[in-house]
Amino acid sequence: MHILDATYAGNLAVKLVFSDKHISVVNIGEWVRQHPHPQYNRFLDEAKFRKFYLDDMGNVAWGKNRDLYFPIEQLYKGQLSSY
Repeated sequence: MHILDATYAGNLAVKLVFSDKHISVVNIGEWVRQHPHPQYNRFLDEAKFRKFYLDDMGNVAWGKNRDLYFPIEQLYKGQLSSY
């Protein structure tokens, strides 16, 4: 399973299309607010948040070194938890 497409859905959320055509909209900003950390807090800035990309493993990530990313199973379910 991997992500085929990721687009900004507004309000620090991403719309993800998976390889089986399943679609999830995940509010990443809400998770960051609930788990403050200097490494993640910068992505509360919408301009920085919108610079997400699909990495070589088919997952969505933020930052040069995948500073913020989530298990693909959680993204698929649309429910993020601590990791």
